[in-house]
Amino acid sequence: MSFMAILTIRKIIDFYSACVYNDSMSLIHGVGDFFALDIGTTAIRLVQLGGNAQHGWVLQKFAYVPVDRRTLEDGSPAGQRRLGETILGAMKQAGITTKNVAVGMPAAKTFTTIVRVENMPENELINMIKYQLDKYIPMPVDEATADYLSLGVCPHDATKAEVLISSSAVAFTEARMELIESYGLNVIAQEPESLAMARALTPVGAQDARMIIDLGERSTDLVMMYRGVPRLVRSIPGGFSLLVTTVSSSLSVKEDQARQFILKFGLAQDKVEGQVFKALDSTLESFASELAKSMRFFKSEYMNIPVGGIVLSGFAGMIPFIAEYIEAKTGVSTTQGNPWQLVRVSPEQQQVLQPVASEFAVAIGLAERGNDR
Repeated sequence: MSFMAILTIRKIIDFYSACVYNDSMSLIHGVGDFFALDIGTTAIRLVQLGGNAQHGWVLQKFAYVPVDRRTLEDGSPAGQRRLGETILGAMKQAGITTKNVAVGMPAAKTFTTIVRVENMPENELINMIKYQLDKYIPMPVDEATADYLSLGVCPHDATKAEVLISSSAVAFTEARMELIESYGLNVIAQEPESLAMARALTPVGAQDARMIIDLGERSTDLVMMYRGVPRLVRSIPGGFSLLVTTVSSSLSVKEDQARQFILKFGLAQDKVEGQVFKALDSTLESFASELAKSMRFFKSEYMNIPVGGIVLSGFAGMIPFIAEYIEAKTGVSTTQGNPWQLVRVSPEQQQVLQPVASEFAVAIGLAERGNDR
């Protein structure tokens, strides 16, 4: 599975000639051990894996630390200091000693697209993209940090090649890196969260296209995967907090209680007289409509390639009966994703992880980048 990663200007790594996900090659050359850091909207997740993609991954160390959203959003020096103390405390809790870290980047702070250009030798292709980058990203080139990766020949047009491009504002990537390095860590790479979670959740050996969905707190990441690489990347406005607000308003309950109702009863129509389902039906129907729209667009671009399933993650992996709802609305088989599908976890680790296991897709995807030397 070939992926690219956003790399900061001071940490550019030349991996274009050998970044095949299912290979033993690593996207991080000469770095050795590292851990993955997912700074979410309600929790911090850390994962360190052993092994590799060829021979299998093994969970070595992990941590899950709930964090108040106000702390995560506090940009003051005191707030940033508290965040650093939380991250370092989580590292100590997990027993992580390496200072090397791969960090997820929120979809709201990145722009990712797949472009089609005339097919040509890969070195010429990359040079062409590099010199024409301003045509493909929504910001001035001198204000952006960008990376690009050849995905190979277009599946239905041999005269075209596809290239995945991802960019972010230099100001954000440098500020994020400097903040984390101020905690004594060494940022080896920053990668869009949507690509990391898709790496962890894409079903192994799928021959058809799969839509990977991660319902976050404020938005939803959508990645359409085919032949092991992303073919469509979207961020849909509106996340779990929208569902919470809807239920809170409809049932006249506080938001904390609304959150509990959704996660406990979900879309069950025989619980609390189906009130949660009734409150959310209209909002979720619009959500399912967005998924269907993305599938139609994919099929218009990749004719005759079937969409074999939808994989849910994040809060969508936690809400009871949402998979059945989406399947009924879209007509496509929908399942709860398993980000641990390629990772060996001990019974003791499973017991600790069980309540929050579905929330680790981004962290696991970052860790599965590879740590071969």
